[in-house]
Amino acid sequence: MILELLIRYISKMKGYKRTTPLESPPPLDIIVTWLGAFAGIIAIVLLCHKFDLPIVASFGASAVLIYGVPDAPLSQPRNVILGHIISASIGVATYMLFGLTWWSPALGTALALVAIMLTKTTHPPGGATALFAVLSKAQPSYILNPIAVGAVTMVLIGLLVNNLSPNRHYPRYWF
Repeated sequence: MILELLIRYISKMKGYKRTTPLESPPPLDIIVTWLGAFAGIIAIVLLCHKFDLPIVASFGASAVLIYGVPDAPLSQPRNVILGHIISASIGVATYMLFGLTWWSPALGTALALVAIMLTKTTHPPGGATALFAVLSKAQPSYILNPIAVGAVTMVLIGLLVNNLSPNRHYPRYWF
């Protein structure tokens, strides 16, 4: 019985055979992706320098989603903006309640993941947003700037740049 369960569990790790080929995007979409990522991160860096704020690395991962795979559900404005804000809020709350301990960064990240799953605002970079909040001993202002301002900025640039391609339509939905 236990051996059978163990074999079934381990067999899940094989994965499945790919049924569709990997395809490269059209050249115009590659250019649009580059332009969006470059403009989005430049905007974040300029905002952070202007307000003397840390540059949050999770925006690099958001750039991959917003400008690289704009059709993905996790790339849509609701997920990007609320995923970052909820995660930042939980990261800040975790730090404020427990301080920086050996376990609080993991707790903040795990709680943020659960919260964005339950609110249907999953955005994978949100985990890094929560982690950074705890590790950097972020205060509540972190939630508004750089996080909310940065997420909205990235989405606005996504609206402008992604729609330059006739192959793209961003966003697919707002809510």
